[in-house]
Amino acid sequence: MGLWEAFLNWLRSLFFKQEMELSLIGLQNAGKTSLVNVIATGGYSEDMIPTVGFNMRKVTKGNVTIKLWDLGGQPRFRSMWERYCRAVSAIVYVVDAADRDNLPISKSELHDLLSKPSLSGIPLLVLGNKIDKPEALTKQGLTDEMGLKSITDREVCCYMISCKNSTNIDSVIDWLGFTLEEDRSSMVELSPNYFIPCL
Repeated sequence: MGLWEAFLNWLRSLFFKQEMELSLIGLQNAGKTSLVNVIATGGYSEDMIPTVGFNMRKVTKGNVTIKLWDLGGQPRFRSMWERYCRAVSAIVYVVDAADRDNLPISKSELHDLLSKPSLSGIPLLVLGNKIDKPEALTKQGLTDEMGLKSITDREVCCYMISCKNSTNIDSVIDWLGFTLEEDRSSMVELSPNYFIPCL
């Protein structure tokens, strides 16, 4: 990004309030509600109540207002995911990187969801949560286990985070802000497969 373009973006940000809508999905206990709370308040609690159905929360960061749909991850709620992922700015898929037993299910649910024609082209942000745990996968391990490089019809980004320790949360917010830009062609050009490692 050139200096002039950066200046114009800064100037634009002073006068235009931007809004984005996100859907947070993933299996139960992955940390979706914890992520919403950390983004909104900076606070983390061990005593989170599992989301029943969905919750909606609006968070304002600078000149950006983010509308977050926090969707339940239990099997009975997964059929709702597609409906709440249509026409969003990005799909945020949260994975418990320390729960290796459930990774095959998590991968299957993600790829099934992305196969829906109504969700074609919507950017995907995969977050490997709970990296504070010693048994957590590495980023490369999560990328491989989730088959992320096989997703070629959209922009894909993966971060490893810890809601508990707020690790990489700022980077996630920065990425979300980037998805508001109308032209992401420079980012897409980084990879012929649209897979952006991010970090």
